[in-house]
Amino acid sequence: MEPLSVEELMELLDSCRGLRIATGRGGPVDLHEHALQTAALLRRSHPSDKELQVAGLVHGIGHALRPGEPDGHADLAAEAVRELLGLRVARLVRERPGAEPAPDALTLHQAGAAARAAALDAGVLEDWRPVLELVAARQTRPGGRHTP
Repeated sequence: MEPLSVEELMELLDSCRGLRIATGRGGPVDLHEHALQTAALLRRSHPSDKELQVAGLVHGIGHALRPGEPDGHADLAAEAVRELLGLRVARLVRERPGAEPAPDALTLHQAGAAARAAALDAGVLEDWRPVLELVAARQTRPGGRHTP
């Protein structure tokens, strides 16, 4: 399912509630809470980078799109949000730490790791609707698309 609107993306994110995923580092985490916590940590550390925050919010949705499949969730999530949220968000979601990760991708993955360990009250999903709408609106304007 490729979300065609912010409303559809919000519904997909809400469907992550209660979906527990193994992280390989510690016990399983609730995907919904993990998304909120990752985005909240990025909001605190990079308050002006809305695309980075949104990437933190949506980076795990591949698990909801194909539950139980251990591989390929990052690519699936990136493709699902590319048209709505843009190339940079898709790149951030897809990119995994490797030999030379881009600094913003490394920041995202560090926030994800910190969120797994944090006991953080990250608010509610509805708090993110205006940020999602802002990032999506940038993609619909001429010249609003970003290069990876």
